[in-house]
Amino acid sequence: MKALTWQGKRKVSIEEVPDPTIDYSTDAIVKITSTAICGSDLHLYEVFGPFLDKGDVLGHEPMGVVVEVGSDVTRLSVGDRVVIPFNISCGICFMCTRGLQSQCETTQVKKYGSGAALFGYTKLYGQIPGGQAEYLRVPLADYNHIRVGDDLPDDRYLFLSDILPTAWQGVDYAQVPDGGTVAVMGLGPVGQFVARVAGHRGYRVLAVDPEPERRAMAERHGIATFDLTDTIVDELRDLTEGRGADAVVDAVGLEAHGNAGVKFIQQAVGLLPDALSKPMLDKAGMDRLAAVYASIDVVRRGGTVSLSGVYAGEADILPMKTLFDKQITLRMGQCNVKRWVDDLLPLVEDPSDPLGVMDLVTHHAPLEDAPQLYETFQKKEDGCIKVVLRPEQSATAA
Repeated sequence: MKALTWQGKRKVSIEEVPDPTIDYSTDAIVKITSTAICGSDLHLYEVFGPFLDKGDVLGHEPMGVVVEVGSDVTRLSVGDRVVIPFNISCGICFMCTRGLQSQCETTQVKKYGSGAALFGYTKLYGQIPGGQAEYLRVPLADYNHIRVGDDLPDDRYLFLSDILPTAWQGVDYAQVPDGGTVAVMGLGPVGQFVARVAGHRGYRVLAVDPEPERRAMAERHGIATFDLTDTIVDELRDLTEGRGADAVVDAVGLEAHGNAGVKFIQQAVGLLPDALSKPMLDKAGMDRLAAVYASIDVVRRGGTVSLSGVYAGEADILPMKTLFDKQITLRMGQCNVKRWVDDLLPLVEDPSDPLGVMDLVTHHAPLEDAPQLYETFQKKEDGCIKVVLRPEQSATAA
């Protein structure tokens, strides 16, 4: 089959790789109809090379149709249309039964001290082949799927795989009081949904992003937006009676704008041999924390900062005095996708599309176009906000 593979820093390519097979009786094979490029895929493209091998299949936002099931799979049948959550969990362990599927004790990657295994996301998370491919092997398939109907287009459902529940969890973790104000840092795909979810819940939303195309998309959904300027903290405080927002959701993550020194370190470590770079990233890695610092400044005393963006540094310096003095609550973590599906499925199927899932994708393309679109997405060119790849379109064209 054809699949998008990692080949080196800022280098991905479409290659012929072996078709997935039923390796365990609890597996299923899914023919992929749509698969998205996630903002966190760009971290693999740019930073996490030491934990990848050439040929690793990327992608963790897929959906498609079941074409084969293992002998112990009882909840899926050939022909079922499914979305595949990005984290791989069992549904029955201590963590899963408490709604912490991203910490699943069955699939934890203990070698690296990591939580649940993820599709297409480095050795740190199990090195499981991902979904930017024509077919995908789904482990523990009875639990690791979201069955959906046949009538609505893929774009209605696809984002249940990751970014929509990630946004929902980010807002839930923000603990915004009724009628309160939430600031959103970053209007990439997750930030777009964070802003819409917060507005859907009745909160006042103030969203910040340096890209005019992203601000324009958010404004179509009634979101008040602001450019990322040197005075943005003061501007947001002025709009909140001088106190700051009740909560802030950081939807940016480890490659935020700002701190050129840390950017240089990230890039330099990525050029070292794996034997040197792995321990440096694992134990001394640093993130560009501009979005976190701004969030801590913007939130009011006694408020909450919710981190939805991915962070990976072990040597990051947080302003502990400010966090303590302002009595700030921090909530964060990988999304527990299955925890939120019952809340979200009715909303994505609602004819009125209250969260605007049909107004996010800026680029639909065949799988073969993925390498160029990784570059376009990273450079924020051509108004690129969200890319969805269609492997079936590729097969038809071929």
